[in-house]
Amino acid sequence: MHKYILKRLLLLVPVLLGVSFLVFTIMSFTPGDPAQLILGENAPASAIAALREEMGLNDNFFLQYARFVGKGITGDFGRSYTSGREVFGEIFARFPNTLILAVVGVIIAVLIGIPVGIISATKQYSLLDSTSMILALLGVSMPNFWLGLMLILTFAVGLGVLPSGGFNGIKSIILPAITLGTGAAAIITRMTRSSMLEVIRQDYIRTARAKGLGEKKVINKHALKNALIPVITVVGLQFGYLLGGAVLTETVYSWPGVGRLMVEAIRQKDTPTVLAAVVFLAAAFSVVNLLVDILYAFVDPRIKSQYK
Repeated sequence: MHKYILKRLLLLVPVLLGVSFLVFTIMSFTPGDPAQLILGENAPASAIAALREEMGLNDNFFLQYARFVGKGITGDFGRSYTSGREVFGEIFARFPNTLILAVVGVIIAVLIGIPVGIISATKQYSLLDSTSMILALLGVSMPNFWLGLMLILTFAVGLGVLPSGGFNGIKSIILPAITLGTGAAAIITRMTRSSMLEVIRQDYIRTARAKGLGEKKVINKHALKNALIPVITVVGLQFGYLLGGAVLTETVYSWPGVGRLMVEAIRQKDTPTVLAAVVFLAAAFSVVNLLVDILYAFVDPRIKSQYK
């Protein structure tokens, strides 16, 4: 297990390098001059040229990227062009808000997705099964920003029972968490149903029923535990997606998280902030995937034996 964890952590290095190189390349081709952004539009050309030279912006692309990687290894991702503060300080200040939103979103998704998936599998081809699958298809198809706007129009503007944005208490979490959790709930529902259908057709399930065990006990004790492996995979992946994919949701709801910080940095061509945020979220997503793989060993002992 220790060797497996170490191997996965080492594989994280080329992943982060690839992600950072891709983002660095994209940011290099976007219009805008960071030096002019820092000094202001009315700054003299000589001052802008001097600052560009000081920041190393006149160096070639590969030298700039090598300098970024060299400093990044030591944990120095530079300072924000707009605020002047260390970028990781801003990210760490906002990450708890993103984490809260992702955790609540995945809880909503699990509370909806797993029970609905189980019921759909046990009542296959029924009206309830068809309805849940149609709703799941709609949940997967709806863009987050559109659903967010519809929820704001309904519950904030129309009914006035929930805030439309910001982070001002528990009520402000409800709408963005539902927006994030809806798509994840649809995916978890479909995976739970598929996995349960595969398991309940196995011989040991028929044997359990032949022994006279009640249907509820057969489903909960025998079928569900064995159907959890792919469901855990999906839940873990969705949690990772919610951490990194909350960009649009945070923007729609003016949520003070890493996603919104990244969008604002992209608009202002704040390259250090964008790079640090993307690398941080990519690392968080990879760590979540690793934790999911480790969790497999506690759910299925057969998988644990493969790590030895």
